[in-house]
Amino acid sequence: MFLDLDETGKLDVHKNTGNFLMEFKVKNVPSERIATQKILSVIGECLDNFGPGCVGVQKILNARCPLVRFSHQASGFQCDLTANNSIALKSSELLYIYGSLDSRVRALVFSVRCWARAHSLTSSIPGAWITNFSLTVMVIFFLQRRSPPILPTLDSLKSIADAEDRCILEGNNCTFIQDVNKIQPSGNTETLELLIKEFFEYFGNFAFNKNSINIRQGREQNKPDSSPLYIQNPFETSLNISKNVSQNQLQKFVELARDSAWILEQEDKNQPFSSSRQPWGLAALLLPPGSGHTSLSRQKKKKPMSEKVKGLLASIKSNSPDRSTDTSGKRTISTQA
Repeated sequence: MFLDLDETGKLDVHKNTGNFLMEFKVKNVPSERIATQKILSVIGECLDNFGPGCVGVQKILNARCPLVRFSHQASGFQCDLTANNSIALKSSELLYIYGSLDSRVRALVFSVRCWARAHSLTSSIPGAWITNFSLTVMVIFFLQRRSPPILPTLDSLKSIADAEDRCILEGNNCTFIQDVNKIQPSGNTETLELLIKEFFEYFGNFAFNKNSINIRQGREQNKPDSSPLYIQNPFETSLNISKNVSQNQLQKFVELARDSAWILEQEDKNQPFSSSRQPWGLAALLLPPGSGHTSLSRQKKKKPMSEKVKGLLASIKSNSPDRSTDTSGKRTISTQA
């Protein structure tokens, strides 16, 4: 949700003229950002004290886009409330369009987000974690990269937009087609089972060190900065929506993606029996670490004769003590390394 304060100045309010005329205006503040923070702080206090069913109110005012987060008990919804953040609303509309184009999109996004939550890759607390929005954009990008593509690029949605779809917000071109029926459906028939395995395989081997993710063009691009994970904002193209993600969190994501791809690959080779009580498929991927399937990284650790061990044994043999006898008949030991 966002509070659109720009529209208030356009209201045509009839004023009664008389002996006294008073207009209410916001006090002068150093910047628009500070004004937004003050407004959201007051709204947060009102929600916390007087909002029916509003619980867990958090005022996250120092974020790039200040917001108030709260939950609504009656509906079960969690809400992020911002002020004058119409681009975020446009991003939500874009995700809705993509989710409406193919039934596999929402199912895959839901599965990946559940997987990430089960392994603590995401968190409701702001920090260095990957966000659900970033994961959703990664799924969209992956589906754009299939052959044939399952989802169109944002630029292609812009190219078929009508005049009434034109939208410029804060100097950013946020235009894309609004009518789903005017978008050509994909001819891709890949199953969800294949797609989720390929998703983990794709991002488990993605060159995050040099490439960025861009759903406007649907292709990998060189990273413009050294952020561990770079996902271009669909509309504010100079921004990275995953700038908060740390190298450790990205590495954790990559390792879990590789493990998950390996688990699904093994299941393709050994189809589970219906009578088996062992979790399989998506259920196996949601298990906490250490239970159920043994990950690829763990199996590698259990190999008794790894290349490193073989090299160490060979070194010991080559440097074993060389026993010999000197001229006096005494036995000596050479300890040359």
